[in-house]
Amino acid sequence: MSEFAELAARAEKLDTADELAGTRAQFVLDEVVYLDGNSLGALPANVPGRVEDVVLRQWGRMRIRSWDESGWWTAPERIGDRIAPLVGAEAGQIVVGDSTSVNVFKALVAAVRMAESTGSAGSGRDEILVDATTFPTDGYIAESAARMTGRTLRPVTPAEVPAALSGRTAAVLLNHVDYRTGRLHDLPALTAAVHAAGAIAVWDLCHSAGALPVGLDEHGVDLAVGCTYKYLNGGPGSPAYLYVRRDLQDRFDSPLPGWNSHAEPFGMRPAYEPAAGALRGRVGTPDILSMLALEAALEVWDGVSVEAVRAKSLALTDFFLECVGAYVGAGLVESLTPVAHDERGSQVALRCENAGDVMRRLIDRGVVGDFRHPDVLRFGFTPLYVGFAEVERAARVLGALLPG
Repeated sequence: MSEFAELAARAEKLDTADELAGTRAQFVLDEVVYLDGNSLGALPANVPGRVEDVVLRQWGRMRIRSWDESGWWTAPERIGDRIAPLVGAEAGQIVVGDSTSVNVFKALVAAVRMAESTGSAGSGRDEILVDATTFPTDGYIAESAARMTGRTLRPVTPAEVPAALSGRTAAVLLNHVDYRTGRLHDLPALTAAVHAAGAIAVWDLCHSAGALPVGLDEHGVDLAVGCTYKYLNGGPGSPAYLYVRRDLQDRFDSPLPGWNSHAEPFGMRPAYEPAAGALRGRVGTPDILSMLALEAALEVWDGVSVEAVRAKSLALTDFFLECVGAYVGAGLVESLTPVAHDERGSQVALRCENAGDVMRRLIDRGVVGDFRHPDVLRFGFTPLYVGFAEVERAARVLGALLPG
């Protein structure tokens, strides 16, 4: 048996033994190998019917009554409680709403205010550290938050954070997984280092939630944000979420104090009084259509453990790297994704010449990943619906496209 035939046979055996194989049927998929779930997750099959019900019955017939009778008003915290176990948090600490960018702003400014509120320990904390390799928007928001709070912004790589921390540090904004390379950063160790310096840790979970265990409560994370349209499959522009650790909730001072986070939202008082708990993270009227689509999408997680997802994710990415090594000529691609499991998220990033054109040709041949400027092919592996035969096919098509 040739090496190529052996890889195809192994893929078939791995799919047969896959305990998550059955979840694929819960998504709307076709013959395309879809490896872009780290940008936009596939559509769960139950979502269209749920959205139709929300539009035609809840909005169309029940109208304003649905705020109470259909549970619209409590959706942000109810859906937050559904996300909580996926990121290792107990109920009552996550609120859903707004975009990731808005939640990063709320969390980072609130973190600086928390540092201020610690009395003498907070004096002189005039610096914010931000992941220098972060997704650009996080950097933009951090720069604005620093100007607004009178702090200096200092970009550093995650590896540089421990040495950069000092008594000047108010807050640190980090990404759990690097969006370009798929590198998984050490959340427990970095959070502990931030706390040892007396600062507040804010984590962006966009590329880890739904792909691997996070352990927010276990590791004492202060604040965290994340999107829901990648590995959580909530749909384009689905609302993000904000985690506020329970013992910090009474100190969470949002820079966006909207009527929805008021202790008495329908009191219409001119003075703001924050609600108790994670509800302080709410701002304006919830975006009900996309929020309830997200709630339906999260049902695919019923009976699925994050640990099983992580195990399959590592198996998929290992197998993909092996197949790329077999099918792609030596020196034609370079993996930017760490080999070590404890340093890898759920994507593989390959550097190659003319990466943009290569990705366009891959898509034309039924393998969908994405391209990041200037020379990176990104492939995201969503264990709920990606199989090993698809992984083998993707690598084989890539090898056929690149000159040998």
